[in-house]
Amino acid sequence: MSKNYLQEHEEAYTPRLVMEEASRCLLCLDAPCSKSCPAGTDPAKFIRSVRFKNVKGAAETIRINNVLGSICARVCPTERYCQAGCSRCGIDKPIDIGRIQRYVTDYEDALKMDILEPAAKNGKKVAIIGSGPSGLTAASELALLGYQVKIYEKENKAGGYLRYGIPSYRLPNEIIDKEIARIVKLGVDIVLNTKVGEDISFDNIKKDNDAVILAIGNNKGKSLPLFDNNSKAVLAVDWLKKVKERKGKVKIPDNVLVIGGGDVAMDVVTTLKKLGCLYVSDVVYETFQEFKASKKELEMAQKEGVTIIDGYVPVATGRGGIVKFKHRYLPHELKIKADLIILAVGQYSDVENLPIKLEKGEVDADGNHYKDNIFFAGDIGHGEKTVVYSVKLGKEVAKAVDEYLGGK
Repeated sequence: MSKNYLQEHEEAYTPRLVMEEASRCLLCLDAPCSKSCPAGTDPAKFIRSVRFKNVKGAAETIRINNVLGSICARVCPTERYCQAGCSRCGIDKPIDIGRIQRYVTDYEDALKMDILEPAAKNGKKVAIIGSGPSGLTAASELALLGYQVKIYEKENKAGGYLRYGIPSYRLPNEIIDKEIARIVKLGVDIVLNTKVGEDISFDNIKKDNDAVILAIGNNKGKSLPLFDNNSKAVLAVDWLKKVKERKGKVKIPDNVLVIGGGDVAMDVVTTLKKLGCLYVSDVVYETFQEFKASKKELEMAQKEGVTIIDGYVPVATGRGGIVKFKHRYLPHELKIKADLIILAVGQYSDVENLPIKLEKGEVDADGNHYKDNIFFAGDIGHGEKTVVYSVKLGKEVAKAVDEYLGGK
């Protein structure tokens, strides 16, 4: 079943279908879809270009505005952003902006277009800690302004949660590799297998660079005290990482319980089904009216046959993988026995050995500037924890650094 896991779940548009979809665009003068994109990718402009058969121009618009355009086309919850703002919502249904963007970036790749070009160096150096979407975006933006940029990544490959968290059927590693190759081509240096604070001193990095950006993701999974000594319980982020590293070649029991209702939980339950798990039960704290996962992710999980039980809280565990739940509002109890329990109850950032303090998981500061020549972006920044929002923060922190170092 690993082949099902490795195959992209959504079919790409054909040239005829992408033109048909683009022709539905109302060509709004003050397009609400573009206003609703956190990364400023400008879907109104690239859809207009596609509609008039200028796919190269569409690719230029996407890539100039969003260095991770191919990735966002696949994983962005467009129903929350650009498609929610689409003017066709009041007529029939919004334009499928994500799939149009994917078609254009696939076209760009097929033609081996080099849209972004390295700039002449300005003599200033910036270090970035973390190679997730914010770190990669900031690196690209600064390289295009002439800065010498070096990224420090603790894993053996760059990409952060893009590579180690998002399942292959949503985001294949080859897409990540191509996006990173474009950024490296701009002159960005990526140092792998290097944990700042252990393998290299943060003070030395700070001393050797004109500015430092902490672009740290929420890469550590949270647990619940009930499961601290439960041999059948694992953390969602660790499990997803193992599955992706092994390309889906992992042993899956027939009966798995997942606890959590966010996008990570949906990735876990859908991955389980794609790997051939017969019975997947997802118990969620929120009711369906409060659901945190994106509509697209929820619908995919339901389509795969996942059993989702909403509004329950785990209150006790027993031998043999038994978990007892109580409903939040009703006098109902529930017992489930499973061969494996996967906890998708939140994540946090590992800032150990780094000179930064977090309040409720985020930096307690306005803007992107922390102190001295230290800046921050990514999941430790304020705002939504999505890839496209991380791109937004990466662009913002690059601008803040440039202004701090005397750029215009």
